Parts: sequence; structure tokens; C-alpha cells
Amino acid sequence: MVIVAGAGPTGLALACGLRQFGVDEVRVVDAADGPATTSRALGVQPRGAEVLARLGALGDLPEKAIRMEALRVNGKKRLDLAPMRDAGALIASQTWVEQRLRDRLSELGVAVEWNTPVASVRVRGDDWLVGCDGAHSAVRKIAGISFDGEAVMENFLLRDLHAGWDLDRSSVHVYLEQGHLTAIFPLPGDDLWRVMSPDGGRWTPGPIGAVDWESTFRIHRRLASAYRRGNVLLAGDAAHIHSPLGGQGMNTGLGDAENLAWKLALVVRGRAAASLLDTYESERRPVAAKVLGSTTPATRISMGSGRVARVARGLLFPLLGLPPVQRGLIRFTSQLGVRYSGPVGGPRVPAFARVGRWVLAGPTGCLEVARERLGDVVHHERAGDTLLVRPDGHLAWRGPSSPERLSAWLNEVLGAPATPRLTTRS
Repeated sequence: MVIVAGAGPTGLALACGLRQFGVDEVRVVDAADGPATTSRALGVQPRGAEVLARLGALGDLPEKAIRMEALRVNGKKRLDLAPMRDAGALIASQTWVEQRLRDRLSELGVAVEWNTPVASVRVRGDDWLVGCDGAHSAVRKIAGISFDGEAVMENFLLRDLHAGWDLDRSSVHVYLEQGHLTAIFPLPGDDLWRVMSPDGGRWTPGPIGAVDWESTFRIHRRLASAYRRGNVLLAGDAAHIHSPLGGQGMNTGLGDAENLAWKLALVVRGRAAASLLDTYESERRPVAAKVLGSTTPATRISMGSGRVARVARGLLFPLLGLPPVQRGLIRFTSQLGVRYSGPVGGPRVPAFARVGRWVLAGPTGCLEVARERLGDVVHHERAGDTLLVRPDGHLAWRGPSSPERLSAWLNEVLGAPATPRLTTRS
């Protein structure tokens, strides 16, 4: 059995993935008494949209969400986001994302167990426990995994409010006023906006109406020292937290969930040795470290009130209009540029990025070997080298159409063949 602690986007996506990949016994527990109703995270980057699509949970989000086209600083367009618009750069409430994931999980036969803190869950010797329970993760504390880091900024304010401002609702707006910075995001709804400010939101472009939700907190950057300890694993905010700047948090958690789901499913079903799970940390922890390493200085420059930060903003914001800078920022924030190295890792393969299953592209010669070790494998005819593409759209193996060579590679990375455990999706 796999017990997932936390019914946020990461935990729900992990549970959906496990069920899709044939794990019959999945529980999702959460200490809360029910689903959250506040918006919280709101950016679904292209990579996050791909993950939701592969899980069958994207639904009507692209139609209901706002597609971002630009970043404007004091009214002037500084960053053109149109190149990533069609890939799914969306403003959508985390509440919406969670609802679609819960609906999909229900279709897969699993209901969230609310009012169930992880301390009350009994973990047997052959169970797996995955902490997706946020920055204050009980699972991480139980496992004794450290969460090192530092505070980046004090008194950061988020507000969802109603206002009749005459602003472009396909843009993110940043205003610099006498050293103070305010960022404004349109939210789905005729007059709803998200306001982010490090100084209490003392500046807005006009009067405001009702405030639906607000939260004041400190921004931290922290990274778990390990993602696995025995049969306990961490994902999402339980493993890494950072500034909300750039909308990377929810999307990084979704990436964690998908990466872990297919690997843990192979282990649980007896198709791979537990050592395969070591590649989860080796692939995903560097992604989180890179996000922390970029959002921290960006936050201090963008939101800082000191003279150094103000001077840096004056120098760096104009650079956003340069095409090479724009391409780099879009590649990073979209998370489509993520690539893995190591025994089972490789670049993203766009042609198969939305399949959501193992893909063998090449002659049929290797297909029987792939299906024997991996289970469900989609076949595409292709001339030249044979490609084996992972369920998350990344290249796993490339080589000549030789069943012997593919079998040897699978035995090496998955461990010696085991007798697969029978499941309803074997």
C-alpha cells in the first residue's frame, strides 16, 4: 500500500499517477476537515498543464483560466509571454486545480480521508509513506529529515480583492512607486485581482472593494536534505519551499509527483527494485535547488526596499525586453526546459509529451521486451534508433532495435526481473 499524506496538488497528482500506473492500494489522508476554499497558488505553467493533461485532470482549466500575454512594469510591456501562451501559461486558482484532481482521483476509485493526521496512520513494513503535507510536514519530521534554509523576506502580503481597475487583464502588472513594489495579477472573474506586496500593499492603482482572502507571511527558502529515507519519501512543499515569484511552487510539486508516481508504481508492482527510487531524488532535488537559487535573488531584487535593490531593478528590468533574456526566462518559468541526467533520465521528447504512458518509438522488435518489464507500453513506428520514452515525456533509452540490448539496459536500471504483482491494471 502507498499512503499519501496531504491532499494538495502534489499529493492528489501523486495518487492519480499511482492509480493510473496500476497501484491498487492507495490512500490519501489529510489532517484538515475538508478541501481548502482559498485561492493560494494561482499559476499553472506549461509543464504543470502537461502533467494535469497526462493525468486526465486538466479538464476545462484552459477555458476557465486567464492566459498570460505580458509582464508590464509601470504600464510598459517588459516581457512578452505570448510564446508560452498556447503551451498553457495559465492563471488558475489552486482550489480549481485541486478540485479537478479530486474528481479524477474519484474516477480512479480513491477518496480523500479528511480529519486523518499522519500520526494516526499505521504504516506496515511493506507500506510506502509519501509526505506531501506542506512546509510544516509531519512526515518529514517523523522521518528525521532536516529542512535547511533561511527567511528571505518578512511581512509579505497576498490579497485577493475586487476592484474596477482599468488594467489589461491578460498581463501581470508590476508597479514601482517611491521604492515600493506592488505586483498585480488578474484572477478569473470580472473584477477580481491578486495583489502581492512586501510592504502591506499600501499602493494600488485605484480604490479597492471587498477583500475575499488575504495572508501575511514570511518568504522562506528551504530544501530537504533528502527526499527518501527507507520507505518514506517527500514531495512538493514538504521537500522544498521558496518565493512565490514566478509561479514555480505548485508546478514543481506536480513535477515531483509525476516523477515519483511511475517509479514507485514499478517498485510496488514488483517490476523494479527499490533502488530505482534513488533516481527520484537525483532528478528532482536539483530542479528544486535551481528554483530556490533563482527565485531568492529575484525576490530580493524585485521586492527589496533598500538602495541596492532599487538600483538593481533600474538596471535589470529594462533587460527583460531583450529577446535572449525573454527566451531564457520563458524556458525556465515554463519548466519545459527541465532535462534529467543519470541512468533513466534524458531530455523531454515533445512529440510524446502528452501521452502519459511508456512509449516505444521504433520497429516492433523491442516491444515485447519493453512490455514484459514495464507493462503497458504504447508503440509508434519510427525509422532509425529505437526510443523508449517515459510516462513523463522524457527520454529513457535510445539505441538500435536490439531486444537484447534493451533487455540488458532494463535489467540494469530496474534491477533483476521480479515476478510482477498482479493488479487490476497489470
